[in-house]
Amino acid sequence: MPNIANSHEPFADRVTQVRQLDANAMTLLGHIIAEILHNNLPVTNKGIISALIARLDQHSDPIQRDTYRYLLEMVVNKTPDDFSL
Repeated sequence: MPNIANSHEPFADRVTQVRQLDANAMTLLGHIIAEILHNNLPVTNKGIISALIARLDQHSDPIQRDTYRYLLEMVVNKTPDDFSL
């Protein structure tokens, strides 16, 4: 995730950037989960982590890679009972 805290932008703009990153990341996570389900695999932290690492290896765009890292950090720091669906 980009280092937004050191930015000289107004606070409201930084909050908007974080919210946009969160929304984009959640959309991307939804696509990854759909891909896992499409392949008839169980949706587990391990499966999501594997998919995120594979995508990190495949992409060279720094913004896209930051989003994958952000998601990877979110998934690694959560246990199954932390997610409420």
